[in-house]
Amino acid sequence: MIKTIIKKIFSGTVIYVLISLVMIGGLLSLGYYLGYSHRTELEKVPSVINKDPQVNTNADFSIFWKAWNTLNEKSIYAQKVTDQERIWGAIEGLTASVGDPYTVFFPPEENKSFNEEILGSFEGIGAEIGIKDKVLTVIAPLKDTPAWNAGIKSGDKIIKIDKTSTNNMTSDEAIDLIRGTKGTTVTLTILRTGENTTREIAVTRGTIQIPTIDTELRSDGIFVIKFYSFSENSASLFRDALIKFIDSKSNKLILDLRGNPGGYLSSAVNIGSWFIDEGDVILSESSGKEDAKSKIYRSHGPRLFNDKLSFIVLVDGGSASASEILAGALREHGIAKLVGEKTYGKGSVQELVKITDDTSLKVTVANWFTPNGVSISLNGLEPDIKVPFTIKDIENKRDPQMDKAVEILLAK
Repeated sequence: MIKTIIKKIFSGTVIYVLISLVMIGGLLSLGYYLGYSHRTELEKVPSVINKDPQVNTNADFSIFWKAWNTLNEKSIYAQKVTDQERIWGAIEGLTASVGDPYTVFFPPEENKSFNEEILGSFEGIGAEIGIKDKVLTVIAPLKDTPAWNAGIKSGDKIIKIDKTSTNNMTSDEAIDLIRGTKGTTVTLTILRTGENTTREIAVTRGTIQIPTIDTELRSDGIFVIKFYSFSENSASLFRDALIKFIDSKSNKLILDLRGNPGGYLSSAVNIGSWFIDEGDVILSESSGKEDAKSKIYRSHGPRLFNDKLSFIVLVDGGSASASEILAGALREHGIAKLVGEKTYGKGSVQELVKITDDTSLKVTVANWFTPNGVSISLNGLEPDIKVPFTIKDIENKRDPQMDKAVEILLAK
């Protein structure tokens, strides 16, 4: 009898214990499930390295990781892209969000191409391009390059590169498509100023060596310096050109900056210093930050020419950056008149920041202003004497802008 009661009690206890264990297990499972389902989006991403934020921001990054996870779970193309390539794409989008066409992220391949361009030799067509009024535009074709020889002009709007539309394309994305192996061909569909229909121009790529300077003493006694780019050594080359000008005994000078896309700021300051009194402002540079002071660049002299110098600077829509700095300073100090067409309007400073060993970020850190405080980026520079360069002038091999500059100098 006692044994029977003990068995019943024991068996009941076992059942109770089992039921309790099941309930506890269920509660633990429910807790685990609820905890798992309420993980942050970042916690759902396995094996993320260096994920601790090093920036002070109130931005909700769970949105980013939710998008990441959604792509992983639902996109049929997710497996075709590596995680690192997604990061490059995310940084490109982050860079584009600032709305500045000159702030650009370079992933490995683009970074390699950019570094080759800095060195001054690369394979492509030889045209400086940028975004103008949200349209991919030719700033300037470089002299004697495939683009120049094929008839590409400053101001040409590039509508297509081969079969690819340039709508919403960045300038660096366009450069990637335009560049290629020497001897291959790229076809640009362009819309030229003054024309209502597009045209296709096939350009055979070549090895590009960036030109710098040409000089000429005309038969009428006018000395012409054609300046193509502000390279690292252009100031010394320009000094040699000025020595030739001084030796010519002429006092009439034309500096042709048409199609010059700019380059090194230091070269512009050094060249301006030969014409502008020591200590006078050549340009100012402002970051736009409230607590930051403008950086002033002054002429360091020595000024080589007196007031007897008759000086014209030719400019057009291909004159950009350092070209606009030099032209603006020479005009505002009363040293030269500007003849031609409105300049491009690219007056900003970019700094190249190394992100990884094979990637970099080119970021706009400041804007340039003329000595009188005129923003180059906002509107470019209007010439003192506006002379258009029409399609008929090109076809008939006339240069009305040069003709006007010569006319002004000979009248003095």
